[in-house]
Amino acid sequence: METADFQIILQAVKAGQPAAWNVCVDGVTYTRNFLPRERLILLGGGHIAQPLCQFAAALGFAVTVVDDRIAFANRARFPEAEQVICNAFPAAIACLQVQPGDYIAVITRGHKHDALCLRTLLQGTMPRYLGMIGSRRRTTGLLHLLEQESFDRARLDAIETPIGLDIGALTKEEIAISIAAQLVQYRRKDTDRRSKHSILLNEDIDFSVLELLADDSAKKAVLLVCETDGSTPVKSGAMMAIDENFRPFGSIGGGCGESAAMLEAFDLMGSGRSKCITVDMNNDVAEEEGMVCGGRMKVFLADL
Repeated sequence: METADFQIILQAVKAGQPAAWNVCVDGVTYTRNFLPRERLILLGGGHIAQPLCQFAAALGFAVTVVDDRIAFANRARFPEAEQVICNAFPAAIACLQVQPGDYIAVITRGHKHDALCLRTLLQGTMPRYLGMIGSRRRTTGLLHLLEQESFDRARLDAIETPIGLDIGALTKEEIAISIAAQLVQYRRKDTDRRSKHSILLNEDIDFSVLELLADDSAKKAVLLVCETDGSTPVKSGAMMAIDENFRPFGSIGGGCGESAAMLEAFDLMGSGRSKCITVDMNNDVAEEEGMVCGGRMKVFLADL
């Protein structure tokens, strides 16, 4: 394990490409994947789009908002969005070049615009998630119309409509939550939930961690959660780094457990060595601190 490994990883993720770090710990090779943020395209910048953009961005989605009205497609309205596009829906969809891993919510202001969006989308690459807002009667009617226009029935059946999970939502915020929950449901369909697995669960990208680990001139140590047992604050794959000034980058859950792991990692700095420790959150110290989470984490520490 070298700084050069993280330079390669950092270069890949900055280019929007997936990357992986394979590390052998106690005879087991763990794979920590680094996956770019999934793109969520909101077709329609109306009132539901605002809270949905906020919730989805907080969940780690790279949100693109599209509307054909400048009053609804602007940065002031969607500060959390990665991209805001003011254009006709078919033209914007063509420019965005939908990919199989994308998530798309059709939440325009009316039946006519929904149909325009779907006609364009159904002729191209199907995204991972495609949902359309509207009452069951209205959306069923639109899908029937599209089937009469010779669009593939299997593709039509793949559309989540009415959009969102059925949680009895009424307000725009509640509807946005129901849609965000459905996005998470799709995101986690194939996630292995076992706490002890060689493919680590956490796959997010923290650039502050990677930039330190890729810095040739910096003394640093890396901390990686390899396995968890019980109700730990983070899942396997959580990682962080510390520099020679004991500054933390990222987190493996916070609290006294993280502090103890940081101290052990700091002691390794400059030695070229690595080790594994168990962070126990069921012990007396955790109880005295009033920690809600429990369980144990197996944490790999290494000097870089």
